[in-house]
Amino acid sequence: MKGPEGYPEEDWLALSGIQHFSFCKRQWALIHIEQLWSENYLTTAGHLEHERVHDYAASESRGDTLIMRDLRVYSRALGITGACDVVEFHKSNDGVPLHGRDGLWLPYPIEYKHGKSKTIDADRLQLCAEAMCLEEMLACDIPEGALFYRQTKRRERVKLDEDLRNMVEADFLQMHDLFSRGWTPKVKQTRSCSSCSLRDLCLPELRKVKSAKAYIEERLKESGE
Repeated sequence: MKGPEGYPEEDWLALSGIQHFSFCKRQWALIHIEQLWSENYLTTAGHLEHERVHDYAASESRGDTLIMRDLRVYSRALGITGACDVVEFHKSNDGVPLHGRDGLWLPYPIEYKHGKSKTIDADRLQLCAEAMCLEEMLACDIPEGALFYRQTKRRERVKLDEDLRNMVEADFLQMHDLFSRGWTPKVKQTRSCSSCSLRDLCLPELRKVKSAKAYIEERLKESGE
């Protein structure tokens, strides 16, 4: 983490980038440093599913629970800014005051994701980063949050423990370093590359090889060989 003053606003990174970075450092750099982007069916489905979640006007109160959607957050210490899909504020004597609201409230961040729970920590790291922003902004402790997966339609409770927080801090330190140097990591192919929306941009040589192969096969078919 940065010193007591934190990062200046002009150096803040996109909070959501940690999900890309955890999945693939090169993917993160292509998007956030080189400003490249491409859609596939997974990213399109994710955008459609987030439409209501990211409607701030749809925020509501349900009894002793205040549901805030698309809540903007930041952390000077981590040098990041972004938005939480949903933050539930539960009325509690152990909570914190909120402007324009009576009583005290405990924040509980919830991140909505396409598909189902994953073995890698990418989604959990993003959720933890959101919680760390809320803690800095509200001067409170958030020990737990949740991930809601569209495929299973269930919440996965996530303990925001020290190990997860240390991973968040370490990842953002690396991201700030790469961003300040404008450095894009080299290609390191894995099985996950097949589902990446940036595959053709990241691996243009592979696309050329496939195109050449398809061309040869088509010519052979036409010649009857």
